[in-house]
Amino acid sequence: MPSLRRSIASVGWLLESLGYVAFQSWEHGRSWRLGGAYIVIKQSLTAQAYDRLHPGLNHLAFHCGTRDECDRLVAASQDHGWMLLFPELHPNAGGPDHYAGFIADIDGFEIELVAADRLEVPGAVR
Repeated sequence: MPSLRRSIASVGWLLESLGYVAFQSWEHGRSWRLGGAYIVIKQSLTAQAYDRLHPGLNHLAFHCGTRDECDRLVAASQDHGWMLLFPELHPNAGGPDHYAGFIADIDGFEIELVAADRLEVPGAVR
């Protein structure tokens, strides 16, 4: 069963490692912000297990700096309850020109940490 406390610890560590700052805290949730964006984690009302393969939000992706910074963050994530997904394809699980670490927390929520030093996104505004 998902645990708010466990999510706050693992996701909070990751968000703060990416530069987000703790923003709000209440009995059933917590938020972090960076610039004009903020991310909220709340206690589930249904308390059902999350499954990233079911319809709905699959994962979040974050730019995390250079390839070295991506590798450092992926390695450190394992000390904070995350596991590397697709290890046989890492760091190119998203394709040969996409350098990223795909990690999942103990409840199965997936984060994609993308090295942005060579990121080319078609149609992106620079």
